[in-house]
Amino acid sequence: MLGTIISAIVVGLIIGALARLVMPGNQGIGVIMTIVLGFLGSLIGSWLCYQFGYSNSNGGWKVIPFIVGIVVAVVLIAIYVRLTGGKKAGV
Repeated sequence: MLGTIISAIVVGLIIGALARLVMPGNQGIGVIMTIVLGFLGSLIGSWLCYQFGYSNSNGGWKVIPFIVGIVVAVVLIAIYVRLTGGKKAGV
């Protein structure tokens, strides 16, 4: 259970960080929100892939859900920055 939670946080951080690298400019959001939006992007991206019939019949690393997760995270970060104005915490 604890390993699953730690894995979800690490994947969220990776997806969120890659999404922020893809986006132009400074988004002005913190690490915690990057993890949360990355995790949500990963979750929604994986769900969308499987809803459209994706199957990893060969096994191995699931690249398509990972890429779709990054795209969804970019959209979520853009929405978050638009709604909050990209204000940094504590400023």
